[in-house]
Amino acid sequence: MQYRTLGRTGVQVSSLALGAMNFGAIGRTTQDEATAIVDAALDGGINLIDTADMYSGGVSEEMVGKAIAGRRDDIVLATKATMPMGDERNHRGSSRRWLVTALDDSLRRLGVDHVDLYQIHRWDPSTGDEETLSALTDLQRAGKIRYFGSSTFPAYRIVQAQWAAREHHLSRYVTEQPSYSILQRGIESHVLPVTEEYGLGVLVWSPLASGWLSGAIREGREIATHRSTFMPERFDTAVPSNRARLDAVERLAGVADEAGLTMIQLALGFVTAHPAVTSAIIGPRTLDHLHSQLAAADTVLSADVLDAIDTIVAPGTDLAPHEKFDTPPALLDPSLRRR
Repeated sequence: MQYRTLGRTGVQVSSLALGAMNFGAIGRTTQDEATAIVDAALDGGINLIDTADMYSGGVSEEMVGKAIAGRRDDIVLATKATMPMGDERNHRGSSRRWLVTALDDSLRRLGVDHVDLYQIHRWDPSTGDEETLSALTDLQRAGKIRYFGSSTFPAYRIVQAQWAAREHHLSRYVTEQPSYSILQRGIESHVLPVTEEYGLGVLVWSPLASGWLSGAIREGREIATHRSTFMPERFDTAVPSNRARLDAVERLAGVADEAGLTMIQLALGFVTAHPAVTSAIIGPRTLDHLHSQLAAADTVLSADVLDAIDTIVAPGTDLAPHEKFDTPPALLDPSLRRR
């Protein structure tokens, strides 16, 4: 396992991080299974665990808390807030009112008195940066969080938040958590240059592109991954963007075979090769999944392999741009762009 400094914090984190989104109902993972995955991840050198309050309605945090009991100090623990937690309209977002409550709820579920990294899960266009940053700064000063970061923010919002922190003399986001894979490289043209400029740590999610790069999806095979069962539209090869992904996967498989690598090693080695990336978040549902991903921990891709990947998916290109999660709200909601 490689270890890297998380932005400018001085904290050392593993180049692979354990994501806990599949703990609970989403991945149908039991507590015993989750604990076994955490045990094996720690044994494999992972020291960063990432979860969120909304994963399985809080169950993921509860499972993580039970799995890390007695060894909290050896783990860099990260969670997130802002996504809806129920139907109440104020039980979401990044207002001070909600973040104070949401953090206390997360600490209770995790069974800890602080988290190392508290992340704003999505940019909340209804809440000003000063409101959010001042609340996070106060929670940091209270000792409930050590650092805070953003997740899936558009590049211009990352910049704006950095300026707001400076303008109002508040603590700043020290990390960003974007989606990044061989098949979704758009952040290379805007987000990653900004994170490098401001010295942010980068924890990338979906490095296996929702399973497209796991090795399980190939031409001529039925697509029957766990993700495809509840998101079938993202795997329907009659859709042009999915056809483009499948074509790319076939060509990437040839690159991996020639280099003596698995598809997982190729995919994880690619994202961790970028100098702006600190860690790739893996989200195994089973121990077998975890072990196949841990096998990529020390993978270093040669320049020839990286060049071959660039010829298949050009730098800065998203093969499924409609699946991005950082689209400005006015492009999604007509009422925000019309008088």
